[in-house]
Amino acid sequence: MTTSDEFTAISEPQTQAMRADLEEQLQWREVQLRDLRAAVDGGNDDTARLALLADVAATERAVAELRRALERIEEGSYGRCADCAGAIPFGRLKIRPLARYCIACQRRHETR
Repeated sequence: MTTSDEFTAISEPQTQAMRADLEEQLQWREVQLRDLRAAVDGGNDDTARLALLADVAATERAVAELRRALERIEEGSYGRCADCAGAIPFGRLKIRPLARYCIACQRRHETR
């Protein structure tokens, strides 16, 4: 990949590769979530149970984010900024596959 490729919109083959990666991550997170829920039900002390419940909540959020990213792929909006509708560079998506904003819009969100 050339440096300029890192700043261009995502292509269809790149989108399909990202879909495969996201689906793999989703499967892994769903297994993790099932195991965490089983551990919560396994009768731990209160402190361990609270920590497990926090892990369950974080994993549920991750699963939801992965599902939303896969929905964006299905809708054709994956790789487009949710604010300005501009292209999110493939280089950014490789690093942050769940990114919803281009770099400029992300910076604006972070400074609010």
